[in-house]
Amino acid sequence: MNTIEVPLNVLNLHDDGFHLLVEVVVFHTVFRAVVDTGASRTVIDKNTIEEYIDHEHLLLSDRLSTGLGTNSMASYSVVIPEITIGDLKLQHFEAAVLDLASINHAYEQMDVGPVIGVIGGDILMNYGAIIDYFSKKISFTISHPDC
Repeated sequence: MNTIEVPLNVLNLHDDGFHLLVEVVVFHTVFRAVVDTGASRTVIDKNTIEEYIDHEHLLLSDRLSTGLGTNSMASYSVVIPEITIGDLKLQHFEAAVLDLASINHAYEQMDVGPVIGVIGGDILMNYGAIIDYFSKKISFTISHPDC
């Protein structure tokens, strides 16, 4: 088994908690994503993803998404050819797709750039993620060499 360490950016929400941001590469472009241990699935922003793929590649999900301030947001899914988090490469990864405009608007209010999405429990659990707030790193464990 190999361990991959990836730097985290700890965002102070003005004495109202912290968000963890990590760099990810999607469609050969560097983005930032929120690391969210409370999110069951990884989510990609619908507005951002539509800049890279045609709308017809989005599959309407039969699930309504909860959280993100609502319990009635329609969601989609998409298979992304590759997502890279540090040296962790995920091929043909299925992610949920939601409109994250409200989250990105809140980040703009704090002078923080937009995020492409949220790294959720599907990745965190499958790769045994360990978050170290003091060293500002997230570690992933891979058990097969093709990651």
